[in-house]
Amino acid sequence: MPTLIDLSHRLEEGMVTYKGLPAPIMCDFLSREESRGRYSDGEEFAIQRIEMVGNTGTYLDSPFHRYADGADLAELELEQLAHLDALVVRPKLADGMAIVLDDLTELDVTGKAVLLHSGWDRHWRTDAYFENHPFLTETAARWIADQGAALVGIDSHNIDDTRGRARPSHSILLGRGIPICEHMTGLDQLPDRGARFYAVPPKVVAFGTFPVRAFAMLP
Repeated sequence: MPTLIDLSHRLEEGMVTYKGLPAPIMCDFLSREESRGRYSDGEEFAIQRIEMVGNTGTYLDSPFHRYADGADLAELELEQLAHLDALVVRPKLADGMAIVLDDLTELDVTGKAVLLHSGWDRHWRTDAYFENHPFLTETAARWIADQGAALVGIDSHNIDDTRGRARPSHSILLGRGIPICEHMTGLDQLPDRGARFYAVPPKVVAFGTFPVRAFAMLP
């Protein structure tokens, strides 16, 4: 049997994924106690309700996140999201933050899920997670897009440098129709090559981002 490795964070009440965006609100729509009067004796059900922005937890960006005419979540093909050949990149992190072209040029990224392992997930749910985080440089993002990667993922706060207002890596990758999976975790458990990657969101129309249960399958 293949081994499955979970690469996603848990979704929890009150968690902050990105400062300035609201945390999810989770509650009962129908509690077990309230349901008992609706069903036969001994039967009860719970129906939960969640209010959240799409950028919560480990989530996928579709082109619609950046571009009004880009493919939304419902328009992404499963072939873009599932059973992808995974390539785990372990960058040197120039200046402790930047993932640069030299980290990539010896690699064959064509058609692969390029997973950037920075180790930043160790700061998840702490103040340190939001500041001075690893990111993909514009030049490196353009090279990945030119080489025809299928998807790019990162275990950091953002694939772009958030110290400024520009988001070139998002613009380049999503502009080429390459989905982005952010806020991943557990990439240290994967081999550099040989795993298969999955990050499939629901088919939500006119939505650009949504949480995923990202995972890898090892042979």
